[in-house]
Amino acid sequence: MHRTNYFFAAIHLVFAVLLTGAATQAQTTAPLSSDISYTVAMPRPSTHLLEVEIRVKIPANLQVPNESDLIMPAWTPGSYLIREFERHVQDFAADANGRALDWIKVNKNTWRVKTGGARQWRATYRVYANELSVRTSELNSDHAFWNNAALLMYPDGYLNAPSTLRVMPQTGWKVATGLPAVSGQPNTFRAENFDVLYDSPVEASNFRELDFRVRGVAHRIVIDGEGNYDPDRLRADVQKIVETETAMFGGIPYHDYTFILHLRSDTGGGLEHLNSTALGFRRFNFSTEKGHQSFLSLVAHEFFHLWNVKRIRPDALGPFDYTKENYTRMLWVAEGITEYYGHLLVRRAGLISDGGYLDHLAQQIQDFQETPGRNVMSAEEASFDSWIKFYRPDENSVNSQISYYDKGELLGLLLDLIIRERTKNAKSLDDVMRYLYTEFFQKGRNYTPADFQKACELMAGASLEEFFSRYVRGHDDLVTIYNEILVGAGVRLEQGGRAVGFPQGTGVDFSMKGFLGVDLEDKPDGDFIVIKSVRAGSPAYEQGLNAKDRIIALDGARVNKVTFEALIAAKRPGDTVRLMVFRFDDLRTFDIRLAGRVDAPFRIVQLPNAGAEQKRIYQAWLGAS
Repeated sequence: MHRTNYFFAAIHLVFAVLLTGAATQAQTTAPLSSDISYTVAMPRPSTHLLEVEIRVKIPANLQVPNESDLIMPAWTPGSYLIREFERHVQDFAADANGRALDWIKVNKNTWRVKTGGARQWRATYRVYANELSVRTSELNSDHAFWNNAALLMYPDGYLNAPSTLRVMPQTGWKVATGLPAVSGQPNTFRAENFDVLYDSPVEASNFRELDFRVRGVAHRIVIDGEGNYDPDRLRADVQKIVETETAMFGGIPYHDYTFILHLRSDTGGGLEHLNSTALGFRRFNFSTEKGHQSFLSLVAHEFFHLWNVKRIRPDALGPFDYTKENYTRMLWVAEGITEYYGHLLVRRAGLISDGGYLDHLAQQIQDFQETPGRNVMSAEEASFDSWIKFYRPDENSVNSQISYYDKGELLGLLLDLIIRERTKNAKSLDDVMRYLYTEFFQKGRNYTPADFQKACELMAGASLEEFFSRYVRGHDDLVTIYNEILVGAGVRLEQGGRAVGFPQGTGVDFSMKGFLGVDLEDKPDGDFIVIKSVRAGSPAYEQGLNAKDRIIALDGARVNKVTFEALIAAKRPGDTVRLMVFRFDDLRTFDIRLAGRVDAPFRIVQLPNAGAEQKRIYQAWLGAS
């Protein structure tokens, strides 16, 4: 818990926006005594400095404190890592009626202003913004983008207070945010509390805008940057995703929605918000069908979050403590099941074939099976440890942890099909999500791990304790149950022409290729390749190779990443290869006996003899004809 300033218990602060040197009160529906306002300016974009100015005005009927604390959030919701936004703050100052006020920092992100009983005072500071991601902020000659949690301090104890924000953009720039506008005041917006303010990123630039309506509600795609997208197709496909997802939940819980899309050569990802999202995508990746579908899955994932996470909230995720970690064991639901629907709903929208979607699932299953960390970390453990592990991977992460996105997607798939099979397709995971929305969000409650399990059991009409104990809280291998569950939808998981989980030694013939067990990267400034990680249980791991070893030669020949992997794949299980590596500055030689790996990808295929009920489940699950 952050420290509460007891002086604030007796007062309501009003932060008034400075306009031409005078404080002007924004006209909003909030009570005057509880209004908080900010101004953000960007007079010199080339410096990457966003300028924040605050004026404090205490109404005459309230007691005046002698000091006040301003706190900068240390993280932003949706990205579960302490990011220390306060490190970018500089030039903090405060004054009252032209008289400088003393202030001190009492910890890393708290500025205490000695107001001395002044009824009106102001504070100013600047924030260095030169990192474009969906979590951070950037200001340059082309645009400004920021998350308010990374920019705006809040008065200690007043996270529930309403606020207004005025943006002063460069000439010719427009402003986009999910916050509602204040009538009659250009580029001025309001938020009912700080959770809403911090949940509304801002883009200021000469952006392109694509508009559409769903159920009479306005939606816009704000695009900063150039790329090879087809604007008509982009708008139409995003609209189909919105229509499909809102149909699943039966309504639209916002007054409008803004997609902020940054197109760059080296960006990616998304961050969810109540009625907006920030997206990053590689500018020229729209040219292939695979690239376009990747973008649609990103859109569908972030848009689904407006229900799952922003409204259907796990135990600890809101209201937030912005000064420290907010722990939950439910990110596998919040993010992983959102990832499941992010791909599934693109299929249901008719924007990818059912075969294409099944190929995606098969690839996800194979990637997860090739992650040794699945044996040592559960979905709940991955969720809880996100704050120290997920955003800080190292060379051993593949062996010691999993992604709650990856396992959560697969658990969502299995739960969906379990519920459908047990209820003869009368219920599904869709019903679980709708139940959580009506029984928890609409009744003002967050849900716990036990609540989620009970909701799944309610829809399945039976206990799911064994499933949750073994595969959610435990480390049991999902490969043992895929086909047991997939068969309910008339499909099965195969590799090399046999069902995954098929007993060895049964006469099924499939080819094998040599397997070493290292992940590699080329080094452009040297004649070697570097081992990024060594997978636990592999020949490389068991026979002494290390991450960061630099491979000089394979069987006496110089290699790059492509030729090395091709030569290993051409070997047979049991073959021995000689590797020459530099470990630090010492040359070493390893003779390693290769293991084998099936020389075929995972595939999910339809059963030729599927029955009528299996076909009904398949069609309802995928929205397939």
